[in-house]
Amino acid sequence: MNQGTLVFAQLTRHLPLTTFRRCVARYNGEHKFKTFSCLDQFLCMAFAQLTYRESLRDIEACLRAQRNKLYHLGVRAVVSRNTLANVNATRDWRIYDDFAQSLIGIARKLYANEPFGVDLKESVYALDTTTIDLCLSVFPWAPFRTTKAALKLHTLLDLRGNAR
Repeated sequence: MNQGTLVFAQLTRHLPLTTFRRCVARYNGEHKFKTFSCLDQFLCMAFAQLTYRESLRDIEACLRAQRNKLYHLGVRAVVSRNTLANVNATRDWRIYDDFAQSLIGIARKLYANEPFGVDLKESVYALDTTTIDLCLSVFPWAPFRTTKAALKLHTLLDLRGNAR
């Protein structure tokens, strides 16, 4: 069994956290919730998306079941349904919108010279449905087939490039 870095941590370590902190500062995102940071919220919601959580209660149950691994996932706070509901309702959504636009800009630059590019007048978004195979005995929460586990990687890309 792999004792290395968790898959989620491997994915999130590529996030430009300096850019994220600038987005948080721009909208004063840490104003009311000192113990549950914007990054904690982002990581919880990203984890929920990647693991197909269906409700705040489901997110809380899943993350609390892995309480000893939260630090290694990057989450520094205790996760509760009430806290998630409060931050989702009160934090400025523009923090995450600006961060998403920044990520789209990074992806656009990375793929600007790829041969699959075409000139488009408007943005085109593609949803990556790549399946990541996992061991069913290690990841029983991710059944894919009767003897196999997997999860889908849902990455949003903006393929517009510099087209006019």
